[in-house]
Amino acid sequence: MIRRMRPSDLADVAGLEAENFSLPWSKRQLEESLNDSGYLFFVAEEEGKVIGYGGLLRVLEEGDITNIVVKEAYRGRGIGTSLVKALLEEGKRLGMQEFTLEVRAGNQAAIHVYESLGFVCEGIRRRFYERPAEDAWIMWRRKGASPAGSREA
Repeated sequence: MIRRMRPSDLADVAGLEAENFSLPWSKRQLEESLNDSGYLFFVAEEEGKVIGYGGLLRVLEEGDITNIVVKEAYRGRGIGTSLVKALLEEGKRLGMQEFTLEVRAGNQAAIHVYESLGFVCEGIRRRFYERPAEDAWIMWRRKGASPAGSREA
């Protein structure tokens, strides 16, 4: 089940951050962002446990996907895709027209998901990531883009 993140999810989400990112957001950073109207967060829940989450920051009419993560044992089941779709749908409902994100150049599984949802690499930020150092792909889903990069009528 995909749903909006609640304050009671903060400890679980901070745990996901710590398990999966070399420079994780702290529980306090997550809480501050959750209380900021410019951010939108969803969690994936199964049997009452948070198994993934995603965040989106509104910048005028654009949405910046901040983080998408799914517990390792639950990957490959479409949960990350469902989280991104939920963020895109709610972002559109809130008036966002284009969406961007950064992804590690070596994270082919995530890149495949983003491309399947209409995102296209439009640039590279050299050595953007630390621990380990790695380039970031800057991906955009422009207004009118639909899954697999085709254009909506």
